[in-house]
Amino acid sequence: MMRSKKDNIAEYILYLWQMEDYLRAFPQQADTTAELHELNDMMHREGIMEGGHLALAQNALAELIDLHTTLLDEDAMYRAAIIRLQPSLNLLKAKTDRPTMSDIEASLILLYQIILLRLQKKAISPETASVQQQATQVLQFLSRIYRDIDISK
Repeated sequence: MMRSKKDNIAEYILYLWQMEDYLRAFPQQADTTAELHELNDMMHREGIMEGGHLALAQNALAELIDLHTTLLDEDAMYRAAIIRLQPSLNLLKAKTDRPTMSDIEASLILLYQIILLRLQKKAISPETASVQQQATQVLQFLSRIYRDIDISK
């Protein structure tokens, strides 16, 4: 069952990424549910069967980044949380082909990679677990704020 963007936008993005990977790995499963069929059709229309993300996920990410930018200017506690997370995110971004990606996208990628490691039953280091906790807290806070406001206006 598809996650609700309004209920938890960060989980919604992670869910879409997971479904994209699932449909790429198991295209024969696209017709098992109406939801998978619809997502598969969107992926074909958008030409992302080999890689990339659905416009749904990209738009949600853009909304979350906009909220993040606003909160950096308006909320000192949020800004402090991001500053604490920054060194770890910078290390992660440096290991990608897009070192200038947003902190929010880097946080989501970090959480998604941890999800994949856990699915493979691989351990994560205590340092990674600590960064995961910090990133989760930031994304939970953003998701709560997003839920409480209508940023589409």
